[in-house]
Amino acid sequence: MKLYDGGKAPNPRRVRIFLAEKGVDVPLEPVDMGALGHKSDAVTKRNPLQRLPVLELGDGTCISESVAICRYFEALYPQPNLMGKTPLDVAIIEMWERRCEHHFLAPVAQAFRHTHPAMATWEVPQVAEWGEANRPKALDFIRLLDSELAGRDFIAGDHYSIADITATVATDFMKPARIAIPDDVPNFTRWYEAMKARPSYGA
Repeated sequence: MKLYDGGKAPNPRRVRIFLAEKGVDVPLEPVDMGALGHKSDAVTKRNPLQRLPVLELGDGTCISESVAICRYFEALYPQPNLMGKTPLDVAIIEMWERRCEHHFLAPVAQAFRHTHPAMATWEVPQVAEWGEANRPKALDFIRLLDSELAGRDFIAGDHYSIADITATVATDFMKPARIAIPDDVPNFTRWYEAMKARPSYGA
């Protein structure tokens, strides 16, 4: 088993943090995305969408998509639980994971991909107006999270979950996307500082 990893890119980080929280060590195959290594034949034959990360199992089976990889490891190593135990817990975590992915990470990514000069050759066509339109969407979701976090320490309930991982990575990705965390979100800021203090944050 090995994990084709894309370094600082958000989706590879999501999986590495998930594995670190599980205490699971998987050999990494570093891929230099800056040099377009994700478009290499080695990656393409394992994931025709040319996206990272990709988990290759011992029998040659390849799993891509971050949440799919995390689900595989959640099934193998159910403790600590990061994706829910009871049917209700599973549904609540899935709800918040999808919200964080679609309404937070995705807008931040679109802002980055469509406005950052370094992405001009990656995102063709690069549509600056679309990138700018996504900035307020990310900020609106942060304010929603701020109101939710007024009554709890974690995004999806009373314990750390994959939703916290996705939101943490999205928050970190705001810096290269040139989106500043608002000053009027104290609960969100408290949550983010707690996430950065976790040992898994540096994975």
